[in-house]
Amino acid sequence: MQCTPIQLSGTYVTLEPLTQEHLPEIQSAVADGELWKLFFTSVPSPENTQQWLDAALEMQHQQTAIPFAIREKASGKLVGSTRYFRMESANKRLEIGHTWYSQSVQRTGINTECKLLLLTHAFEVFKCIAVEFRTDYFNRRSQSAIERLGAKRDGILRNHTITSDGRIRDTVVYSILEHEWPGVKKNLQYMQSKYAI
Repeated sequence: MQCTPIQLSGTYVTLEPLTQEHLPEIQSAVADGELWKLFFTSVPSPENTQQWLDAALEMQHQQTAIPFAIREKASGKLVGSTRYFRMESANKRLEIGHTWYSQSVQRTGINTECKLLLLTHAFEVFKCIAVEFRTDYFNRRSQSAIERLGAKRDGILRNHTITSDGRIRDTVVYSILEHEWPGVKKNLQYMQSKYAI
């Protein structure tokens, strides 16, 4: 499992390797819905986007993550970001996270296709035995979205992290295991077929 930049392409989106050249488009994407105002997310504000981008690329440089820019094929616009991280080759597992979408494409099926692309690559190319998702206890929308994917709730890490504003965050942990993947894949394909993006 190498932390080498890769591109994943589906019917509606392309997950491009995140680069410094994406900065202006990332700033536009986060401005769509002012996502940084949600206290339980880690979406950068337009003025903090460079710092966020540098941190994402540093994770890749340290061989712990593969960050992506999410491009909607129909409009050609960059509409969010996601990444593989906590990549553990020895344990054949990784986490999918740091995910956010512009407000205009939320609830459109783009998340479903992104997760289908990421999970397919994780289980079928990286040969993972488990893929993890984590979210803030207060981010109910994210928890619902993760559960719709077919992930199972493992538990809550209490007093898990201290956020940039000093709040102590409880983290909800979910996972999909290797033997669950065929059923989850079928469910995601069915969900995707219901959307007309």
